[in-house]
Amino acid sequence: MPDSSVFALLNIHKPSGPTSHDIVAAVRRGTRIKKVGHAGTLDPMAAGVLVLCLGPATRLSEYVMESPKTYLARVHLGVETDTYDADGSIVAENPALVSRETVEAALAAFRGEIDQIPPMYSAIQHGGQRLYDLARAGIEVEREARRVTIFALDLIAWEPPVVMLRVKCSPGTYIRSLAHDLGQMLGVGAHLAALERSASGRFTVDNAVRWVDFQAAMQAGTWRAYLLPPDLALADTPSMVLDAEQAQHIRQGQMIPANTAAVGVARAYDPDGQFFAVLEGRGLYWKPQKVFITGSQL
Repeated sequence: MPDSSVFALLNIHKPSGPTSHDIVAAVRRGTRIKKVGHAGTLDPMAAGVLVLCLGPATRLSEYVMESPKTYLARVHLGVETDTYDADGSIVAENPALVSRETVEAALAAFRGEIDQIPPMYSAIQHGGQRLYDLARAGIEVEREARRVTIFALDLIAWEPPVVMLRVKCSPGTYIRSLAHDLGQMLGVGAHLAALERSASGRFTVDNAVRWVDFQAAMQAGTWRAYLLPPDLALADTPSMVLDAEQAQHIRQGQMIPANTAAVGVARAYDPDGQFFAVLEGRGLYWKPQKVFITGSQL
């Protein structure tokens, strides 16, 4: 029987190779949980933090997806590929040497808000088709630039022609495009040789479970030990404990008065301290945005 009692998050350290969907499908099979989704995909080549949402927590994925991401990126200078990463075919090579000082100076142009053109090999839709399907058919189309924010960009290892970068950025940033654009600015070309997502908001590789270990736990039936509370998805938002009457109003879809100006979103807990709703501030009131049926109500 499918397990419908789980309301949780899971921080998987994805290895390079499988797709994010592969991990989701395997967790569905291994835990027998019908609803499993991820909060931000990783390319097959990429490793690192892949946050999964289980059961009703799939409705919280947007809050994890909206959080800043941190990556460790190995960029190979002097070699361009059609996919902008190591999985693609080489389309240009330039053996010219570039100094560390030149690379450091070029990085400055990518810090802060920038307009980034997504790669052709991406899942973005164009005219009802995925860009990667068009690319595989040999069709290249003009892509609209997207505004992204690079909060921090540091060169942390120099092993020419490979450089290691640490990038903290807004969601939706393509690190492959960053590597490609850096190569263009340097005049030698570049591609992304390896990528690890070291953090997605508060979820880091240090507190992630290795995929091989979680697979073993599913085999042994001990996988629940790795589950995380669902309200971690909103750890950076205000929280409030409601009394029984207020909680009942929220469960019935009614707004409740706010003690102070209500703005943004907040976590709501019932009198037993159980997380059960996400509230949206409406000035003088809190409006239920998402309400969850908790174990005590099943």
